[in-house]
Amino acid sequence: MKPKNTICLWFDKDAHEAARFYAATFPDSKVTAVHKAPGDYPGGKAGEAFSFQIATDNQEQTDRYWSAIVGNGGQESACGWCKDRWGLSWQITPRALTDALAAGGAEAKRAFEAMMPMKKIDIATIEAARRG
Repeated sequence: MKPKNTICLWFDKDAHEAARFYAATFPDSKVTAVHKAPGDYPGGKAGEAFSFQIATDNQEQTDRYWSAIVGNGGQESACGWCKDRWGLSWQITPRALTDALAAGGAEAKRAFEAMMPMKKIDIATIEAARRG
C-alpha cells in the first residue's frame, strides 16, 4: 500500500542527519526515501529536500486537493507547493512526478525543468518531458 500523506521537510544541509534523528525519535517512523533536488530551484541550489506532501494518482486528484487548499483561502506557490489559509505549506505531488524524479539522469532533469515554471503540477506535461 502506498502512503497518501508524507511528511517531507526541506533542508539546505544535514537532511540525512535530521531525518535519521526524527525517525529514531518518533515510534513507528522510518525514512523511506531521500530525494535530492536535481537542479537549482527558486531561492536555492540543487541539494536536499524533506514537507507535508500529498501523493496523487492522477490529475483529477491533484486538481481536487489543490483547489480545496488554495480555493479555501490558501495561496499558490511554485512547483506543486501551496499554503492553506492557516499558513501550513503543502506539496500536492502526483506520483508521476515523483517517479520521474526518482528515475534519475536526463529523464529526471527534463521532468524537473518542466516542473519549475508550474504552480499546480500538470501530469501530462511532466510525462511528456520525461519521454523527451
